[in-house]
Amino acid sequence: MNPKLIFFILSVLVFSCKNREDLTEIEAKVSDNFDQYITILGIVQDGGYPHINATKEFEGVKEDKFAKELVVSLGVIDRQKKKKFLIEATPDLPEQLAMLDAKYLHHDKIIDGIFLTHAHMGHYTGLMYFGREAMGSKDIDVFAMPKMKSFLENNGPWSQLVDLQNIKINLLENEIPVKITENIKITPFLVPHRDEFSETVGYKIKGNRKSALFIPDINKWSLWNKNIVDEIKKVDYAFIDATFFKDGEIPRPMSEVPHPFIEETIELFKNELKVIKSKIVFIHFNHSNPLIHKDSKKRIQLEKEGYQFANTGDIFEL
Repeated sequence: MNPKLIFFILSVLVFSCKNREDLTEIEAKVSDNFDQYITILGIVQDGGYPHINATKEFEGVKEDKFAKELVVSLGVIDRQKKKKFLIEATPDLPEQLAMLDAKYLHHDKIIDGIFLTHAHMGHYTGLMYFGREAMGSKDIDVFAMPKMKSFLENNGPWSQLVDLQNIKINLLENEIPVKITENIKITPFLVPHRDEFSETVGYKIKGNRKSALFIPDINKWSLWNKNIVDEIKKVDYAFIDATFFKDGEIPRPMSEVPHPFIEETIELFKNELKVIKSKIVFIHFNHSNPLIHKDSKKRIQLEKEGYQFANTGDIFEL
C-alpha cells in the first residue's frame, strides 16, 4: 500500500477516534497490512520538543497548543519472523519501546536489537535504561561501529552496561550488511559529522519489497563522498536530516552545529520529478525549525511539491 494512502487513512480515522486506545487500534490495523515495515517513533533533534530553555514550548504543550514530540528513532518490524529492532537509543527509549510493544509487535523480548548511528546525546543515551538503576537487562544486542563500540566499552557509565552484560555490542563494518531476519538487511555507511567521540553512520534498510535510507545527522551533503540525489533515486524512502530550515535560525553560530538546511536540500532536488521528491521524508527537526509544525505555510507548499515530513506513527512497507 502507498505510504501516502496510509497517511490519508490514518488522518481520516483519527478524527473519528474518541481516545488514544481507538487510535492505537487503527494504527495496528494499518500495520497488519505489511509483513515487514518501518515505523516512526520520534521526529525531533536530540534536545526534544519542548526544548530546554524554551518555557513557552512547555506551556504550549500543557495547554494543548503544541504536541510533545520524541527524539528521532525508527522501529523496524518483521511480523512474519516476530522480530523488532530499534534504530537509535534516545532519551525517550522507554516510551518508544512501549509504543513498539503495545502497537506493533508484542513478544517475550523487549527488543531484538538496537542500531546506533553515533555518540551524540539523542542517539545513544537511552542505553542507560538497560542498566541496574532501571531494567537491569541481560544481553540486549546493540549494533555499533568500531569507534562507537570502543567509546561505550571504555567510558563510564556505559562501560558498566557492558561489564554487567546488560548489553552485548555487535561490531558493524562500513558498507557490510547485517541480516537481521531472513527478510530484512541493514547496512551502515559512513557520513561526515561532528565525530568528537565516534564515527557517524547512516543506514540502508532493505526488505523484500522496499528499501530506505536513514540519515538523521550529516554535516553538509557536499562533504559526503556520495551524491545524495543519486542515493535517494536508488531507494523507495529516504529519512533525512531536517534539523534546520535555513541559516540564522538559532542565536549562535550555526557552523558549530552544521547540518544541511532544508532550503539547501530542496535546492539540490529542484529539477527532479515529483516522484523523486516524494521519496524524501524530512526528519530530525530542531525545535527552532518552523517546519516542525504541520500548519507551516512553507511545509504545506513543500508537501504539494511532493516532499514528505515524518510524523510519529507513520508506517512504511519494507
